[in-house]
Amino acid sequence: MAAFFPRMAIRYMFLTLFFSADIGFFGRVASFGINYGQVANNLPSPDKVLELFSNLKVTKTRIYDTNPEILSAFSKSNVEVIVTVENEMLIQLNDPQQALQWVNGHIKPYLPNTKITGIQVGNELFTNGDTTFIQYLVPAVVNIHNALVRLGIDSNIHVSTPSSLEVLQESYPPSAGSFKSEISGVMSQFLSFLSTTKAPFWINAYPYFAYKDDPNRIPLDYVLFNPNEGMVDPNTNLHYDNMLYAQVDAVTFAIARLNFSGIEVRVSETGWPSKGDPNEVGATLQNAQTYNRNLLRRQMANEGTPLSPRMRLEAYFFALFNEDMKTGATSERNYGLFQPDETMTYNVGLSAFAASSTSSTSISLTSSATNTKPFVALFEKNIITFLWSDSCTYFAEIRSNTHTFLTMGQQNLHHGEEFNSFGRSSPFTVAALSPTYPTTSHIPATTMWR
Repeated sequence: MAAFFPRMAIRYMFLTLFFSADIGFFGRVASFGINYGQVANNLPSPDKVLELFSNLKVTKTRIYDTNPEILSAFSKSNVEVIVTVENEMLIQLNDPQQALQWVNGHIKPYLPNTKITGIQVGNELFTNGDTTFIQYLVPAVVNIHNALVRLGIDSNIHVSTPSSLEVLQESYPPSAGSFKSEISGVMSQFLSFLSTTKAPFWINAYPYFAYKDDPNRIPLDYVLFNPNEGMVDPNTNLHYDNMLYAQVDAVTFAIARLNFSGIEVRVSETGWPSKGDPNEVGATLQNAQTYNRNLLRRQMANEGTPLSPRMRLEAYFFALFNEDMKTGATSERNYGLFQPDETMTYNVGLSAFAASSTSSTSISLTSSATNTKPFVALFEKNIITFLWSDSCTYFAEIRSNTHTFLTMGQQNLHHGEEFNSFGRSSPFTVAALSPTYPTTSHIPATTMWR
């Protein structure tokens, strides 16, 4: 993971960045994703997981294989799935014919009913200085992509690989970002492939590890997205109020240092363990809740990084469940937002919204905390105020037959007011709100969208 130690300042490089046009609030319903790991013997069935995703309004997930039960269960759902090629398969996929057979057997049978949107070729291929797997990366991604093209199924599937921050030689300040010399040749070839195919560069970024390794020098609030002074990159004068964004921008600078631009950096994994061994500083339920809750807020606000403020940072939370069969430190088995019985490990604000969808517009408020009132709002003279609680996150969902808009925290809506929250490109007008709903959690209303 990225180190947080001062480095010699270097000349700031000018970057040509391409900004996304699709930056509406939850423009794709849920622009964040959740990693769905399966290294456990007590997880719910894939159809139960799909039901959980549906309740949470999560429409993106990544799995660590091509599990046929999951791909079949997710058929005809609205969940976009990124699948993964196991590291051990890369040598085999260096053969174009083997790659074609793999795509024919593991991808094509599930299309188009299952929305497979990405193939991750391996996972963290460069770890602890080991180049065994990464040397096979470029031929494998090229062969997989060519197989998709040959079968006519390449238009909606990107091919890439997630890397750990170990690929970086320098990461602080972000403008000093650079790849390690021993893999710079492979990275240059890989980036050329991504540039040609318009696929993203994925990074597994865990500020937790940086904090655990140096808790006396790294402010906890900085890694948890809490209010803090942050840091200013001396070469760009960009201000960072959290480590995750600094890590992502360090990768962007590393890419630019190899003379590539326009390649989007996305976060394939990030999270915080709720439990750890005695030497795993910071691995607590409270810190895990704070990190993921604050990141979720920023995801819902469509935030970009300081270097790319207009491009929404796409991130996948790690992970959906605690996985009891993972080896290693205690923390490895405690990254889940949920327990295997589908109860929340802690409340980050993901809420099981009402599943009903009718042609009429409605506003529904739901609390995902336990032992709390299901309805918390004030209505007075056609003004609705969504309340905020430090102990519980409250959401409001404003839904029509064609749009879904989510908000959280405290918001005021006035009759006839245009409401344009979280950078939403198309505001809506509040037409009518009933002033008296003392106890119900589902409130009929009329809302005009445009």
